[in-house]
Amino acid sequence: MRTTWVPGADEAGYGADNLPYGVFVHDGAAPRVGVRVGEWVLDLAGALGDPEFEEPSLNRFMARGSTAWRATRAKVTGMLAAEKGRAAAEPHLVPLSQVELLRPFSVGDRAVFHGSAEHAACMQRLLRPGTGGLPERWYTQPVGRHGRAGAVAASGRGIRRPAGQYADRDGTGPRMGPSTRVDAEAHLGFVVGMPTPPGRSVPVSGFVEHVFGAVLMADFSARDVEAWEAVPLGPLTGASFAAPVSPWVLPTDALGAARFRGRRQSPAPLPHLARIADWGLRIRFEIALNGEVVSRPPYGAMYWTPDQLLAHLTGNGAALRTGDLYTSGAVSGGEPGQRGSLLELEGAGEAPLRLSGGSARSYLQDGDTVEVGAWAQGMGGGVIRLGEVSASLLPAGD
Repeated sequence: MRTTWVPGADEAGYGADNLPYGVFVHDGAAPRVGVRVGEWVLDLAGALGDPEFEEPSLNRFMARGSTAWRATRAKVTGMLAAEKGRAAAEPHLVPLSQVELLRPFSVGDRAVFHGSAEHAACMQRLLRPGTGGLPERWYTQPVGRHGRAGAVAASGRGIRRPAGQYADRDGTGPRMGPSTRVDAEAHLGFVVGMPTPPGRSVPVSGFVEHVFGAVLMADFSARDVEAWEAVPLGPLTGASFAAPVSPWVLPTDALGAARFRGRRQSPAPLPHLARIADWGLRIRFEIALNGEVVSRPPYGAMYWTPDQLLAHLTGNGAALRTGDLYTSGAVSGGEPGQRGSLLELEGAGEAPLRLSGGSARSYLQDGDTVEVGAWAQGMGGGVIRLGEVSASLLPAGD
């Protein structure tokens, strides 16, 4: 089913039932907000005549709230779906090949959850052998940590191999130097639009009023540094140096056809975390290393849904700010080809990942490029893309 008059847009997964937001620069002008349709970017400031889109981030628009988000989406959809809207939109379409894409929003606070039971159990088995399965407490509340907002960067940039303290392979140490165990995970992030005052919790039913949209992330970590930091308080510098995101933020309304109840939870969550709406999401991820697909994790297998994550994040009355970002943690499934991190794919160095060219990887090598993409069913019956995020590992600095 065609959703737009823009040639090739539906086939590319960026039809009028998608319309993700981003920030772009064209022909040396100041950054501004646009939406992607096919291989074009619609300049919203020009098409809608609204100065809030003449901004270097989405934050001003996101702060207006869900009524404004839906009204704008309806207006833009009308312009791009119906032939009668063509005259108003077409002059403001800019070829994607002619723009520079920037990080789409200014990040406030950042939280990283571990929403996949499969990922958490695999990490427990690999890094803490002999400790048994996940503790029962893991199934009663989402587990997570705070992250560094400054680590969130635009896609396509190089990442310098980090340095930190870690133990030698024989357990002695510490030593200070470049990490030898750099890893990357595929995450789905959720971007807060509507803020809250301190002391106010957001119930699971408030998810759609506060979360503007979803964004892909490749979260990098130094596993050797993380392991040294894990006692007594957990990772800090080992997981705070690089978390590039896709240039496109997909509005939550575009995910309607991908929604389902979510996987069964046992024991039943406490009342404040009990699901009310269907926010399990059937999204297909793909992780590629140097252009070769190495895993296809299913987001639908995640144990905790994003509405539950938000309710837990604010359950203590912590305030939300426009631009806050919380992520799912590694998206992992139960099959070998569905792991969400290189560490899981290669068994903590015990079974190196074999690539088609004959090379093998236990961890990322200098020059390696990680790419994360994702797809879901669109409201028009076809497939919508959630964008792509990529980053290359550069040698350690001086």
